[in-house]
Amino acid sequence: MDKIKDINISAFLDAEGKVVQIPAKNKKLKAILHYLATKFDKGVIYSEKDVNNIIDQWHVFGDYFILRRLLIDNRLLARTNNGEKYWVCEE
Repeated sequence: MDKIKDINISAFLDAEGKVVQIPAKNKKLKAILHYLATKFDKGVIYSEKDVNNIIDQWHVFGDYFILRRLLIDNRLLARTNNGEKYWVCEE
């Protein structure tokens, strides 16, 4: 099985490295989510607003809600129950 970091996601990125669409195939989706997770610093606690702003900088279709949810559901970001604090999950 390919490692996530070895999957080519260039078809889903524009010239600036922003995500232009969410892939339908699970492997490519996971690769895109791992790519987005690299935009967050480990060990930093983020507010929901900070998370939304970072995601907004790295996609073009204006739906940070779905990307934030996918990052959490795929255990790349974690959050407190009230959604006040977010952080990068340890691998």
